[in-house]
Amino acid sequence: MQHIYLCRGIPGSGKSFLANIIHNWQEYAWLEADMFFMDNGEYKFDKTKLKDAHQWCQKQFECWLESGRNIIVSNTFVKKWEMQFYKDLAAKYGAKVTEIIVRSDDFESVHNVPEETVSRMKREFEF
Repeated sequence: MQHIYLCRGIPGSGKSFLANIIHNWQEYAWLEADMFFMDNGEYKFDKTKLKDAHQWCQKQFECWLESGRNIIVSNTFVKKWEMQFYKDLAAKYGAKVTEIIVRSDDFESVHNVPEETVSRMKREFEF
């Protein structure tokens, strides 16, 4: 049975750190909307393309599901509904889903997310 991890938390909580460990140790396919913004190894965020980034992530997720791979998706998923696409598609393919909430204060956002945005996300995070 395929296994899906949905790794969620605010920027700088350690989502990517954890996802990378799972990716390497358990050979899971690893997806993040942030990967959409990588250009020759450099992160080039464009707020106007955020919707495109999430659509890209969802499309990649479906491709990996079709291939039979286990997958970890690490996005903020501040609101629970943001995970629903992944949960619904996983159910369609009969995959088991495990949600992981990462809450560490030991990391900093590597994408320079403004503190006011991080504070807002902390207030709005649904457990």
